[in-house]
Amino acid sequence: MLQRPVLPPRASALVAGLLAVLLVWGLSNMRAWHALEFKTFDLWTTLSAPGTSMLPITILAIDEPTFDQLQTRWPFPRRLHAQVLERLRQDGARAVAFDVVFAEPSDPQGDLALARAVRAGMPVVLAATRERSVSANAIIWNEVAPLASLLAAGALAGQAQVQPDPDYVIRRHSFAEDSFAVRLARAAGWRGSAEPGLLRYLGPGATFDTRSYYQALEPGLLPPGFFKDRIVLIGRVLQTATEQNNSQDMFVSPFAVTEGGERMISGVEVQATLSANLLSGSSLRAVDETWSLLLTLALLLTLGLAGARLHPGAAAALTLALMAATALLSWWLFTHSAWWLAPLFPMAALFVFHGAGVVVGLVAARQRARATRQMFSQYVPELVVARLIDKPALLTLGGETRELTIMFTDLADFTAVSETLDAAAVMALLTDYFNAMVPIIHRHGGTVDKFIGDAIMAFWGAPLDDPAHAAHAVGAAIEMDQAMLALSARLEARGMAPLGMRIGLHSGSAAVGNAGSLTRFAYTAVGDAVNLAARLEGANKAFGSRILMSGATAAQLPPAIGVRQLDTVLVKGRAAPVAVWTPCADAGLNALSAQAIAHFAAREFALAEVALRSILATRPHDLAAQRFLARCAACRRLAPGPHWQSALDLDKPDPVGASE
Repeated sequence: MLQRPVLPPRASALVAGLLAVLLVWGLSNMRAWHALEFKTFDLWTTLSAPGTSMLPITILAIDEPTFDQLQTRWPFPRRLHAQVLERLRQDGARAVAFDVVFAEPSDPQGDLALARAVRAGMPVVLAATRERSVSANAIIWNEVAPLASLLAAGALAGQAQVQPDPDYVIRRHSFAEDSFAVRLARAAGWRGSAEPGLLRYLGPGATFDTRSYYQALEPGLLPPGFFKDRIVLIGRVLQTATEQNNSQDMFVSPFAVTEGGERMISGVEVQATLSANLLSGSSLRAVDETWSLLLTLALLLTLGLAGARLHPGAAAALTLALMAATALLSWWLFTHSAWWLAPLFPMAALFVFHGAGVVVGLVAARQRARATRQMFSQYVPELVVARLIDKPALLTLGGETRELTIMFTDLADFTAVSETLDAAAVMALLTDYFNAMVPIIHRHGGTVDKFIGDAIMAFWGAPLDDPAHAAHAVGAAIEMDQAMLALSARLEARGMAPLGMRIGLHSGSAAVGNAGSLTRFAYTAVGDAVNLAARLEGANKAFGSRILMSGATAAQLPPAIGVRQLDTVLVKGRAAPVAVWTPCADAGLNALSAQAIAHFAAREFALAEVALRSILATRPHDLAAQRFLARCAACRRLAPGPHWQSALDLDKPDPVGASE
């Protein structure tokens, strides 16, 4: 029996989808989720970065070639920095920034030389930082500023410390007024407002014009005036870990997200990128979380309204299309409007919303399949149940008109036999009988409708269409008849009275479907065709046959199944006569029966008697032929009447055909 779900399938899918979205929203606040969003940011950065800078920014890199050329250990003598500043001043550099902390005094002459170079008039920014000290009670941050003598000479101190994300990629900036990049941009003439945001990288390492530090020291390596109007950043750019480089000023590059991307980027290159963002106004702003949630709700509403009306495949395509549109929107905002919209949550919400609906649908389909299997496994073969589950559209619940072949069976003399047995023995007998017959019906593709005491009602042609329903039904009847003979022999061997079985078959239109109440119903067939099949089962008594079928069934049989017409009868409730047939493999006997019936219908009684006596010559106990021969003799004695007909009225004891 099919049970109604607590919620309609669409409502269940909606509730499951919303719960899944809430779960994703909870996950979106976890660190692992943010790490995935970081990778999306890195991918957009990698795909959109121009790979070059049009700004007049040059990096003087304290790199491996510089150490090789100068043959000097770190930290360099400050007289060298003074010489570099003098060279930059002579070339007319716009501003200079040292991403180097000059916090401790060195040799007095070197410090004095550097102070003089700073005082020479060109804007100079020096890095400041913070150091963390951990005590038993607290963590204390100490400011580490440049030498007072350098600040007194006119240098500006800029806080160079940056805060990388957990994967050691720098993506955010605070742009405080005392930050290194803001101080450098101000020194270079920038007058904009500094607001927190996200860093837009122009490219991987060496994107900015980069020269080795030693090239600014040795005459002739860079032409005079090379640094005119340029903003120069000086800092360490060391890719290998040596005693000269403790790797504290190296960060993971966002371009490492792609295969072959530059893995590391130096702190001075990060400061150059920050400065470039300020000077060009190209830094990114994050879309407020409220707008992201509203976008997600709009997408889910679109998917919910449209997806409910679409085929599952089309709904999946719509989900993918909306996810792709979200990614494209995020990309467009990133590249054209300098906004960062994290696409992961809206895309994941769409995915799980659709996925939850699919899961609910699969669960519902599984429940329907289980209910269908439970309901039909007792009626039809397992293969038919499997086809109904695979293609539920083949089954129309509630009733429909189908062309069927209906079978009724009954055990002859069962009442008399059962009176000699106790209840347990009767049930055992019926169990043996049903166990022998039902598998045959199923093997021939039939549907067992019901058991009525010792009777079986079955039909062919529903719930699945069966163009050969008549042939399959007759084939089952023949096999059931043979199985009944074997069963009766076994019963006799056990000392019980023999049993016989009568089968009635008719093909015609019937209403088939679930009949009953809302709480209890059964899959059955009803209609006049069902009634006629039941009456034909009882008509076997009149002809001594075990299987009796209507002409409508016999007409649909292939030539391989031989049939014999026994008579044409009138049954209660039907005005038109019904030709009745029985399976018979004897072609000669079938031909003689057909001749007798044809002659009788033409009132050629003598010729009909010749054919019938020929049958009785080989089959002296043929009750059908005996009864027909008696009808011929009786009809000879009747005067022909205008309303004479050849059909036998089974409800009259007189064997003569109806006449007036």
